[in-house]
Amino acid sequence: MTDAVSNTDDIEPAEGDEIIDDEVAGQTDDSDLHDPLEGFDESDEDDTADGDVSPDGAVAGAEDGAHSEDDGDAEALALRVEFDELNDRHLRLAAEFNNFRRRTEQQRLESWTRAQADLVEKFLDVLDDLHRVADLDLSNATVEGIMEGIDLVERKFVRVIADSGMEMIDPVGDAFDPERMEAMMRVPTENEEEDDVVAQVFQKGYTLKGVLVRPARVSVHKHS
Repeated sequence: MTDAVSNTDDIEPAEGDEIIDDEVAGQTDDSDLHDPLEGFDESDEDDTADGDVSPDGAVAGAEDGAHSEDDGDAEALALRVEFDELNDRHLRLAAEFNNFRRRTEQQRLESWTRAQADLVEKFLDVLDDLHRVADLDLSNATVEGIMEGIDLVERKFVRVIADSGMEMIDPVGDAFDPERMEAMMRVPTENEEEDDVVAQVFQKGYTLKGVLVRPARVSVHKHS
């Protein structure tokens, strides 16, 4: 029983079975095979390349945004540094100007004090002479001697004033000048030529190097 089944060469095909020749079976019909790329339109490929956004493009856009943000931060930092430098310079200049102003004011006050001291020093000799006149022994002094001493002190005082640059304003007979004189009263006159002419000086005036120290107080003729 076993021997009959194992020998396949002795088995004959049953009625109705098809016999397939090995050569026929080995042949294939090329007409039934199709190219898988057939029908793929190149325009579709181009459209896909043009219309679709690639991941690389998205990354590039993100990188550009990051670079722009970094540039903005760097510019803001540079402006802040520049502002701090300018503010520091401004504070330094303000401090230096205040120091310069204080030094200038101090120097001006010192110069004015020295000028006053020099002027006072010139009058000390005159003051000493006045003290000597005041200390005269009246029992042994004469009126003529006292008057002579006072006259010497006056001339010395006038000389010191002239040496210091001070000028006396004694405008008797001059035309009235409101810039250097102060009219205390009017004196009527019949002479028209005497109109606005100084009639009398009540108090002499003085100028120091062109600066009015004290105006002269006078009376002025006025033609009625």
